[in-house]
Amino acid sequence: MAKTLLEQLRDMTVVVADTGDINAIQKAKPRDATTNPSLIAAAAQMPEYQEIVDDTLTQARQDSGADAAPKQVAALAFERLAIAFGKKILDIIPGRVSTEVDARLSYDTEGTLEKARYLISEYEAAGVSRERILIKIASTWEGIRAAETLEKEGIHCNLTLLFGLHQAIACAEAGITLISPFVGRILDWYKKETGRDSYPPTEDPGVQSVTEIYTYYKKFGYATEVMGASFRNLEEITELAGCDLLTISPKLIAQLDATIADLPRKLDPDKSKQADVAKIVMDKATFDQMHADNRMASEKLAEGIAGFTKALEALEQFLAKRLQALEGGDRTVHAAEDLFSAYDFDGDGFITREEWGGTDAVFDALDANHDGKISPEEMAAGIGALLATA
Repeated sequence: MAKTLLEQLRDMTVVVADTGDINAIQKAKPRDATTNPSLIAAAAQMPEYQEIVDDTLTQARQDSGADAAPKQVAALAFERLAIAFGKKILDIIPGRVSTEVDARLSYDTEGTLEKARYLISEYEAAGVSRERILIKIASTWEGIRAAETLEKEGIHCNLTLLFGLHQAIACAEAGITLISPFVGRILDWYKKETGRDSYPPTEDPGVQSVTEIYTYYKKFGYATEVMGASFRNLEEITELAGCDLLTISPKLIAQLDATIADLPRKLDPDKSKQADVAKIVMDKATFDQMHADNRMASEKLAEGIAGFTKALEALEQFLAKRLQALEGGDRTVHAAEDLFSAYDFDGDGFITREEWGGTDAVFDALDANHDGKISPEEMAAGIGALLATA
């Protein structure tokens, strides 16, 4: 019997669900899952998860004190909400969940260490082994140094916002468990830079970047796993068949599962070992120089940190408003309206990918006409569709 693309992909690659929606994870049946503020923001506004949100807010208020400002309570609630969703997800997957450190700490090694240790302590207090958690950290030099220390403490890390070989090499030499190079965001940059509408799958700059990293890792025997992320289309996924892991949105997982076609392996460790690749010794000076020389990586890393920060601030804004509503006796949730106002930073009536800043999977799900921006109508319809299918 012919196999689907998803079945064949799973024979050679670990499939990870790029979503915070617990019901979507149950349908996708991935080994691992990942969360971040924009994913949690979308999931937190679904009625079936409202009890988790409200209970977390109520407990955060009690622990913060009656005089604490809603914004302060919301910040504490976000951390606990990330853990609450992480625990729920771990109940239904056999593998690991990635939980993100506050993006505002991306250039703060000590702050990242403190936050990561706190997250692990909260999971362990809830009976979850640290072996099932990946702490998600931006791939700055400072973030990589923090992750190196954490790995030595038995706290495993997922280095995200990774766009260049220099970041990947620094992570591998630091003994990081896993990296998440962003395929689609690299493609976005090159399309904007060149004015091209598209690239053939084999010429896709994001695909080429991940292929280069994978080949380098396997050539020199690094144990760090490569997990391609941020996909724009099915072809980017199939061109990376054989990668250690791929984190894919539920929509694209469904497309893979609905397509019957041959899926040849594109990335192979044995072939990579034969590649003609020179080894690069990585130190801070080399990292900084390579980063400065790679304008795409420099711009996308800075943009990604700013975007994840905005996503976190938008979620905290939503939680603060939710807390005020609860304390005023109003349990009504205006999900689409609240989410839209939180992300439409310039107030022009549309949310661009740059304004969204968070997870591509959620943006793509809401951008119904694929014009690169979300209208209020698309937001309302998207939230409604999520509710209908959850």
